[in-house]
Amino acid sequence: MKLLDATVSTKNRVEVRGGRIRVTKGEAWVEIGTDPVIVGRNAACQVVLEDAKVSAVHAEFVATEHGVRVRDLGSRNGTFVANVRVGDIYLFANTKLRIGETEMQFEPARPERITVSAIPQFGPLVAHSPAMRAIFDRLAKIAPTDLTVLIGGETGTGKELVAQALHMASPRSKKPFVVVDCGSIPPTLAEATLFGHERGAFTGAVDRRLSPFQEADGGTLFLDELGELPLEVQPKLLRALAERRIKSVGGSTYKEVDVRVLAATRRDLVRAVNSGGFRSDLYFRVAQVKIELLALRQRIEDIPVLVRRMLKDLGEESAYERISNSTLERLTRHDWPGNVRELRNAVAVAHALAVEGEEIDIAAHLGALTESPGPAAAPLGGSFAPLKGRQFQDAKREVLTRFERDYFAALSDEAKGNVSEMARRAGMERAHVRAYLRRHGISAKHDPGD
Repeated sequence: MKLLDATVSTKNRVEVRGGRIRVTKGEAWVEIGTDPVIVGRNAACQVVLEDAKVSAVHAEFVATEHGVRVRDLGSRNGTFVANVRVGDIYLFANTKLRIGETEMQFEPARPERITVSAIPQFGPLVAHSPAMRAIFDRLAKIAPTDLTVLIGGETGTGKELVAQALHMASPRSKKPFVVVDCGSIPPTLAEATLFGHERGAFTGAVDRRLSPFQEADGGTLFLDELGELPLEVQPKLLRALAERRIKSVGGSTYKEVDVRVLAATRRDLVRAVNSGGFRSDLYFRVAQVKIELLALRQRIEDIPVLVRRMLKDLGEESAYERISNSTLERLTRHDWPGNVRELRNAVAVAHALAVEGEEIDIAAHLGALTESPGPAAAPLGGSFAPLKGRQFQDAKREVLTRFERDYFAALSDEAKGNVSEMARRAGMERAHVRAYLRRHGISAKHDPGD
């Protein structure tokens, strides 16, 4: 049997440690379970504190296998335990906390075994880890509803796939699924892009444009990178979500729309709320349900099942038998800055370059940033005649160099040299993208975020 095999465990119960909290001066206890409890001044928080020193969204409590996790959400005045300001800790004993100027008390509960979904997939998503299967279980429950969902997670964790899976598992599956990338909208065109515009509404509006809300009517609208939406447009989006109607730029009447809205962000929107970069009322309206996807390095036990699924998507699931235990072990030691998207790219390249019938060494394609560049070569897809007589590793490095250069040259053209956009599309950190660009002599625009 292959090490770290992709078979699903029959264990479907895990032990979590919860508890309860209350304001010290006689308030009612609030139970802490696996659904996060947010403490803050905003009326939409589960625990509302009338304390001017408390931020709108101050701290989060949630039961985990390790105890109750307390996470300060970028508050202005901090969360304190025993006069020590804390950012992210676990509680498993009686503890007194101070949030703003409010004293709170925590009491642990007895460990509880909860059922975790044994279903290893949700739509195109697959997993072996209990944490991801718990997410699948939650997705299955919310899919048939019209609740708005905010999907968080690092670049490349599969946020758009989650949105597509929710749409396909909903009663709206036969209607449109429309994507709006808020991160690529020029600030001056944000309102017109979201709500449409009439001909002549502004300079350059030579034609009438429908709103994505109208294009998705009856279906699902996915707002990717919601955290990049300009602050001045956020009240109008909130109104559209609350009233289920929109008015185009230059228009005179409101039009009713029937859409379910899903959103995603790689930013910590709660911290953006506390810093004034995102409206708290819009946050709570969008995050009726919040799904936080784990980084791949936090669920390395999922790597084998993901690799198998990716090979199946490439039309050759049987190729999984050509992946050795040592390759899988090396994959689990990688830090995966690009997450599942980075793994998918590595699998695709390794599969394409593998010799038929021989081992598929995915791990060999993870360290390209530290390898010496090979000699200049013809574009990928040309004749392999120049490789005759070369040793295998040298030939493979040369082919990989061609692939890298062609890939990043095309990516630069598509993104018009914008490194942030290139990083988003490639599922990589900007520093890694810049390293590839320098390596292959591809120019890029200056990015003020660097």
